[in-house]
Amino acid sequence: MKIVMALSGAFFVLYVLAHMYGNLKMFAGQEAFDSYAFHLRELGEPILPYEGALWLIRVALVGALFAHAGSAFYLWKRANEARRTRYAVKRAAAASLSSKTMRWGGVTLLLFLAFHLMQFTFHTFEVGGSFLGPYDRVYGAFQVWWVVAIYLAALGALGMHLKHGVWSAAQTLGLTSTPRAARHAKATAVATGVVVAGGFALPPLSILLGLI
Repeated sequence: MKIVMALSGAFFVLYVLAHMYGNLKMFAGQEAFDSYAFHLRELGEPILPYEGALWLIRVALVGALFAHAGSAFYLWKRANEARRTRYAVKRAAAASLSSKTMRWGGVTLLLFLAFHLMQFTFHTFEVGGSFLGPYDRVYGAFQVWWVVAIYLAALGALGMHLKHGVWSAAQTLGLTSTPRAARHAKATAVATGVVVAGGFALPPLSILLGLI
């Protein structure tokens, strides 16, 4: 189950890096961002139908989400059941802060994901105005301070989740067997959390501050 969680987490890391790169196209202007958003729907044509590649990615993401969350809750349950001896309880207590941050951070990210999809994918609600184009919709939303605040809070949780998750995945996959490998894994974990959270934060902050 740890391997399932590590591999599904690695898939999510690749996805958020790609998604972050796309979001940064906001700095290239409206034409570049809208062109990027529309071309995503044409990936794989004519072999795949319009939006076919997007739906394959969505199905893969849903599958990875169930695998990641399911394995996490299973391991969480196993860990609680295994705390029987006095030594095990002390060890669990020492690791509880990191574990609880990881678990509740994951729950927070699930709630944020629902909010994000309702806002930008399903258009369940609109903030900052009603817009047809992707650029205008993003720009309008991030001119509202409380929307930016929600995103920054979620990005804080994402950064911590990635930092702990990348390190844990490296341990699970045997990539920390030597002190040097462990140092590289820790540095990669920290860099991943900082780069992803920082990269996602740049567009909303820049829009709110009038830099875009």
